Amino acid sequence: MACASCSTKDGSPKGCKNNGTCGTDSCNKLTVFDWLANMSLPNGEKPFNWVEVRYKNGRKEYYHNTENLTLSIGDIVATQAKAGHDIGMVTLTGELVRVQMKRKNIPENVEEALKIYRKASQKDIDIWSAARDKEEPMKVRARQFAIDLKLQMKISDIEFQGDASKATFYYTAEERVDFRELIKVFAREFRTRIEMKQVGFRQEAARLGGIGSCGRELCCSTWLTDFRSVSTSAARYQQLSLNPQKLAGQCGKLKCCLNYELDTYLDALKDFPKTDTKLYTEKGTAVCQKTDIFKGHMWYAYEGEWMNWHKITTEQANEIIELNKQKKKVASLEEYASDVVEDTKTEFENVVGQDSLTRFDGPKGNKKRRNNRRKGNQGRKKTGPKDQAPSNNKPNQQKPRKNNKRKPQNSKNAAK
Repeated sequence: MACASCSTKDGSPKGCKNNGTCGTDSCNKLTVFDWLANMSLPNGEKPFNWVEVRYKNGRKEYYHNTENLTLSIGDIVATQAKAGHDIGMVTLTGELVRVQMKRKNIPENVEEALKIYRKASQKDIDIWSAARDKEEPMKVRARQFAIDLKLQMKISDIEFQGDASKATFYYTAEERVDFRELIKVFAREFRTRIEMKQVGFRQEAARLGGIGSCGRELCCSTWLTDFRSVSTSAARYQQLSLNPQKLAGQCGKLKCCLNYELDTYLDALKDFPKTDTKLYTEKGTAVCQKTDIFKGHMWYAYEGEWMNWHKITTEQANEIIELNKQKKKVASLEEYASDVVEDTKTEFENVVGQDSLTRFDGPKGNKKRRNNRRKGNQGRKKTGPKDQAPSNNKPNQQKPRKNNKRKPQNSKNAAK
C-alpha cells in the first residue's frame, strides 16, 4: 500500500523518498486505519486529548496532549523523555487512541503521564536526522567490540533519542551477559549516554522485518501487535510433522501462524474420541492409528495385526465407545468399515485446452527398430530395380521374405 505522494516512472516505483516520515503514514508498518477521520464529534463533546506517536521500527507510545495542540497524522512532534526530549511522528488521533489504550491496558488518568511539548522545529528535525544517520555505522562497530570482548550476545539494532543525547542498544542473548565492560567501551568511543535493552528473538524479527516462508512480509513486522506463546501442541493438533526446519520462522522460534487456525481445529476435534481410547470387539481390541480431521474418518488396527487398518467414521467410533461403556462388544470393525465406501473415481478437467491430459500415457516404441526401418526404406528408394546390377551370388544364399502371404488374383496367369 503506497502513500499518495508515491508514483511510478517507466513501470518502476519511484517512491516518496521521505525515509520513514511519510505524510499520510501509509507506508509505515503497524499502521491503524483511522476510519473515524471523516466523522465529526457530537455537540458539546471534546476530542480525546491523547495521541499515539511512532518511533523507529514500529515502536509506539501514547502521550497526553496537555497543550491542546492541533495535531494530525504525519506531524513531527517533540515528546517528553526521561532525560531530554524525543522526536516522533503522530500516527493516530481521536477516539481510536482511546480504543488502542484500552486494548493495551494503558490507564488514561495518570498524573505522571508523558506529554507532548510542541511540534518539532526544523532544528529538531535536523538533529534527529543526523542522529539517525549515525546508527548503521555505530552498529557495525558495536558488534565488533562485543566480539572482541567475547560476549555471547548479538546487537541487533541501535536507536538514538531525538535530541541525540542517548543511544539505546537492542541485543539478543540466550544467557545472561555481563556487559559492564562493554558499556564503558561504548561510552568512551561514541561519546553519548548508553542504554542496553534486551529483546527476544521474536521482537528482533519484528524490528528488523523480513520475508517469511510463505513469500509475504513477516506478520510480526506488519500487523501483529502482540506475541502469543506458540507450543508444539499446536502442530500436533493440526497433524503437522514436528520438523523444526519447517515449523520455525525467521526468528528461529515456532511460527506465529500456527495459532491462526488452532481454534478451528480444536472445535473440529471435539467430535472425535480420544486417540488413546481403545475399541473392544469380539474379534479383539482395536487401537487408533490415524485420524482425518477434514473428512471425519479414523483408522483402527487390532492388537497383533498392526498392518491391517480399518477405517470408520467418528460417529461409528463414538457408537462403539458408548456400547463398551455399557459393557457390550460389537462383532468386529469390518462390518462398520464396509459402510464407508470411498469414491475412487477422479474427474480431471482439461485445463490445457485442446491438448489431452493422457497424450503421454501411451507406450513408447523401440528407437532402434524405428531407425533400422528408416535406413532400410531410404536404401530401397535410392536403388531401384533398373539400376541394380546382376548379382553373382548363388540363389540359395538369398533369404526369402518372411510373411509373404499375397495370393495371385488370377490362377491362370499364375500357372503360365
